[in-house]
Amino acid sequence: MKKEIHPENYRVVAFKDMSNGEIYLTKSTVNSKETEVVDGVEYPLIKVEISSSSHPFYTGKMKLVDTAGRVDKFMNRYKKHMDSKKK
Repeated sequence: MKKEIHPENYRVVAFKDMSNGEIYLTKSTVNSKETEVVDGVEYPLIKVEISSSSHPFYTGKMKLVDTAGRVDKFMNRYKKHMDSKKK
């Protein structure tokens, strides 16, 4: 590896899957203002919408929870265009 290009401040961080509440502990340099207590130890917390424990590819379930409402936003934005194509 090249010297002096990799960060030095790796620490244990908690990543929490917001769709199912699963928490993963791993080393990271990402900054966070929130914390989470896991097994009596406080870690910086990073919230993720989807992880391997909730992703349809890994779980085998074809249902994907759309927490941001992206599909609804798309349908509302292009409703006029879609209606004119149907005629």
